Amino acid sequence: MDRLARRKGIFLVIIGAILWGIGGTVSKKLFQQYAIDVNWLVTTRLLIAGFLLLIVQFFAKDRSQIIGVWKKRRTAVHLIVFGLLGMLAVQYTYLASIKHGNAAVATLLQYLAPVMIIIYLIMRKQTALTRQDLITVFLALVGCFSLLTNGSVSQLSVPTPAIVWGILSGIAIAFYTLYAVPLLKQYDSLVIVGWAMIIGGFALSFIHPPWQMDFSSMTIAAYLYVGFVIVFGTMVAFWFYIESLQNLSPKETSLLGSLEPLAAVLTTVFWLKEPFGIFQWVGTACIIGMIVLVALTSKDSQPLQKEKPLKVS
Repeated sequence: MDRLARRKGIFLVIIGAILWGIGGTVSKKLFQQYAIDVNWLVTTRLLIAGFLLLIVQFFAKDRSQIIGVWKKRRTAVHLIVFGLLGMLAVQYTYLASIKHGNAAVATLLQYLAPVMIIIYLIMRKQTALTRQDLITVFLALVGCFSLLTNGSVSQLSVPTPAIVWGILSGIAIAFYTLYAVPLLKQYDSLVIVGWAMIIGGFALSFIHPPWQMDFSSMTIAAYLYVGFVIVFGTMVAFWFYIESLQNLSPKETSLLGSLEPLAAVLTTVFWLKEPFGIFQWVGTACIIGMIVLVALTSKDSQPLQKEKPLKVS
């Protein structure tokens, strides 16, 4: 049973990662071809995807959890923090990096998150520094250098804003992955992810209301792209990613998403025809190799246990 549960977790995080990567590339196309505002897309996708997840929870699972998650003050505060500093931060920084650069680079920078998680766990003395960790950090640094410079130290091959937002995205996803764990010990992933999306989208609505948008440039194809980003690139991707934490450790979940950068790179290069130099391919290989290495050799799997009490840090 444990083996089947683990396989389910691996399947969920891989599917979620692929959809996440493709969703990023589709978002870039919306920015390029239809001049979609990044604030509008983040607000709209979070609000709609959040409501859809809660609707699924209402009809398919324990509907009492939808309101029940708000009945404990500490849990409610935890959820709000997760929605703002986790969900909203991940969404906004990722799409901002895509807008200033491309989906491939944004996704690869985001996948510095596993290294950040390792460093955090070592600092908290929850794990020991190993040779594998040193190799992981080395691959991440070499990969990022190759990716961002394309072999030339004189100038970056990626715009500075894209790099800054991409690194912030990595920090955000590390926080998102670790901070979700206590909430998932008591509540379904649909409830946590759904409310987090609504909280993030509602907060951003004060800066950019979703109804303030020039729809004159929107075509049927554009609406279909937006629909894909909302349903598959957001709702399903985030749901599967968080659901996998039920059967995998946070470190494994962040690492087993190695197909996300691969999906982002392949769709960016072959669909959007974005140029990608040889050293950037080397950087891509290093970062993906780093993720796969740790994923395949990880021995500290500690999936969530529902019976454990909620502990808010």
